[in-house]
This record gives sequence, C-alpha cells and structure tokens, in this order.
Amino acid sequence: MRRLAQPRVLNMAVLAGLATALASYSRMALWLNPSRPIWYLEAMIFLCSIVLWGFVFAWHEPYTQRPVWRFKLEPKLFISVTLIGIIAAAVFRFFLDPSLRAQVPEEYPVDLKNWLAQVLFSMFLTQLFLLFAPFAWLMRLFQNRRMAAILTVLFGAFVWIIKNQSLPAPIHSPLFAAFLAGRITTGFLAVWFYLRGGILLIWWWTVLFEARLLPDLAGHQ
Repeated sequence: MRRLAQPRVLNMAVLAGLATALASYSRMALWLNPSRPIWYLEAMIFLCSIVLWGFVFAWHEPYTQRPVWRFKLEPKLFISVTLIGIIAAAVFRFFLDPSLRAQVPEEYPVDLKNWLAQVLFSMFLTQLFLLFAPFAWLMRLFQNRRMAAILTVLFGAFVWIIKNQSLPAPIHSPLFAAFLAGRITTGFLAVWFYLRGGILLIWWWTVLFEARLLPDLAGHQ
C-alpha cells in the first residue's frame, strides 16, 4: 500500500484523474436529465479516477514487469492489433449492432458529437474502470497474470450483466448471451494487448472498435 502514497504515483494519478474528468465532460454535458449537476458528476469522476489511476501507477509495472506507457510499439504488434480490432468491430457491426440498436437505441450515438464523446469516455473512464485499475489491483492481490486476467474479464462481464438488468427493457437472453460472449472475447484480447503495448495500444484498440459506428453517422451533424 505504501506505493499508493509515493509522491510520483500521487502526482501522476492526479494528472490522469484531471484528464479523465476533462475527457468525460462532453459525455456528461450530453446526458439528458442527469440525476446530479454536471459539476458534481465531474467532481466524482475526478476523485474516483485518482484512486483508480493510483492503482495503475502504483502496482501495474512492479507486479507485471511491463510498463504502463509504451511509446515505441513493435510494428508486428501494432498491425496485429489493428487487424484484430477491425475484425472484432466488423463482427459487432454486422451481427450484433443491428439487433442491439433496435432494443437499446439510447446506447448508440446519434451524431459525430455524441460519437466523439462516447469514444473519449470509453478510452479514459470505461477502460480505466473495467481494465486498467482492476487488473493492477488483482495483480497485486494474486501476483499471477493468468488469474488477474481471468478475474478482470469476469468483472467486466458482471458489470455488463448489472447494466443490462438496470435497463428499462433488458436485452433478451439469446441476444445478450451473444453480446456477452463477444465482450468476454474482446476482454481477453484487451488484457493481452494491454500487457504487450500498454495504455496507448488499448486506446487505439478502443478507437478502432468504436469506429464501426461511424458509417451510420455520415451526414449527421
């Protein structure tokens, strides 16, 4: 726990928390009928993300022996992630998105502004909450990459199940089972990419995956 209190970790966590709050602002501003004022939501995101980023900067590198940030990626790795990202995006776009959009249209952006807000939110907050922070915490707890990867993916699956149950009209079982299987598969891929390419590679993967929605937004302002 002492690593969490190191000045370097705290400084990086505060800066990353600020970036997360700023990146999430557009999503909060576009949220219809929010339950709290935007300043309150932004403050909560800032404070909570400081804690989550603290997990990442304190524990990821010491326990995985892999850097959080990698600015020089192997060309083969980058190309592989790009191709797999395109394939995963195509699978969701052609086999899952049409049915999901019909049942939960509010989960899909209606224009480029909403799409950009969704991408930034996914990059900075969703990936932090579902991948970066839980994986670092589980690595510290178990000191085993395989166990940490499995539990991280299962945690993400649990979050998607809870989210589905909270919808006004939950997605019916066969479709949701297919969606969940896809998310579990991409979750394992994301952990594998994260260990080999760090946060920047996951952000690239996120952009590729979300880009599947762009053709539907052509012409929307």
